[in-house]
Amino acid sequence: MHGAVEQMEDDRGFPTAREHPCCGACGTEGERCATVRRCCVLDALRRTCDNPFTMHTPLPTATDPLFVATHLGALAISHRMVMAPLTRLRADGFDIPAAISATYYAQRATPGGLLISEATQIMPEGKGYPGAPGIYDERHVRAWRTITDAVHSCGGLILLQLWHVGRISHPSLQPGGTLPVAPSAIAADGYAYASDFTEIPFPTPRALEVAELPALVGAYAAAARRAADAGFDGVEIHAANGYLLDQFLESGTNLRTDAYGGSPANRARLLLEVVDATIDVWGASRVGVRLSPFGTFNAMHDNDPATTFGTAIAELAARDIAYLHLVEARASEASSTGILNIAAPDVGALFGRAFPGPVVLAGGFTPTSARAAVRAGHADAVAFGRAFIANPDLIRRIREDAPLNAHDRSTFYQGGIRGYTDYPTLGERNGGVDLKSRTPDVAPHGTPFIRGEQVT
Repeated sequence: MHGAVEQMEDDRGFPTAREHPCCGACGTEGERCATVRRCCVLDALRRTCDNPFTMHTPLPTATDPLFVATHLGALAISHRMVMAPLTRLRADGFDIPAAISATYYAQRATPGGLLISEATQIMPEGKGYPGAPGIYDERHVRAWRTITDAVHSCGGLILLQLWHVGRISHPSLQPGGTLPVAPSAIAADGYAYASDFTEIPFPTPRALEVAELPALVGAYAAAARRAADAGFDGVEIHAANGYLLDQFLESGTNLRTDAYGGSPANRARLLLEVVDATIDVWGASRVGVRLSPFGTFNAMHDNDPATTFGTAIAELAARDIAYLHLVEARASEASSTGILNIAAPDVGALFGRAFPGPVVLAGGFTPTSARAAVRAGHADAVAFGRAFIANPDLIRRIREDAPLNAHDRSTFYQGGIRGYTDYPTLGERNGGVDLKSRTPDVAPHGTPFIRGEQVT
């Protein structure tokens, strides 16, 4: 093995990484080093990131904008390709991430590369999909710690995406079988997935009372603290794709007449309270926010998206957050259909330059279109979803202009290792590995469902 990564600390006590020579081999010295500062994890796990790109290969010259180092707030990244938050639904019945998830994330880690975790519910009431992970229990912290250690051992960075689904849920997923909550009692069109993965029409949610909102903000703050305990490098607040904070933000789902409804500023109030509470935990330079202007996923709409999102983005800019993560509207239904809406507004062009800090764009990008977005100044980095699912060595493939594996949509959501950790790298592909013979389908729920969240 090449050298591993020692987790040092910045002036806020959060981990940074540098080469540490004592971990040149896993064994006594590697284990001893880990007791000092989580220097490395088990050798079997460290091997998942031992490929020609991820271990100290020099980056290409600055002629390729995707391989120019930059900063997203306090996060120093070595290239501009971010792994998007990708819901995969492999957690157990207690919302604990699966052990195999450490391998999944480590396979996709690169030195100085940024991964954003799958959306993770901040509280039991925030759950909308069976198999989604949580961050509201110490068991979750311990499980996520193995994942962050795995990513850090490969030199990568990883953020936790904080999530509450709001109305996109069902009583079978809620504590005590209660109704899911929302800003207003408006049911979403379509179907929820009950705890047994059957499709059931979305119920009409219960509108949250003003008196309940401080506890909700506190749950975000508590989840942010647990993310720090779990070893993450920061957090991303999920305020996109029709989930709770987006439901408060957009006029089509927020009919309130109190301080959290009506004007764009009022509708942005809960999001900003959550951002402020999270900044109190992490500092602004380690907090990102994801928005989806003009998005239609989960039956969303707004009467004036330019004003609504412009208002929210201006407030986020004033807080000097690490980055703004924007989902292109063309990808609103891509996680369900695989089809991009080329007639949708260009979110990066409309909002990317309006935000003075770093911008990450997501939604149907190819390496070519990602380069164009960075060159045009619409984005500082681009998030890839389906390409990262199917190509654990995506960064190497883009660097070498190598062909990409095709993804298998039927394995996106739920299941075991099939379609999760068994996609071949370039070396395996060239060696003629027969994946079907070595990776049996161990999906526990029969036919996987096809409408999921955030595979962009």
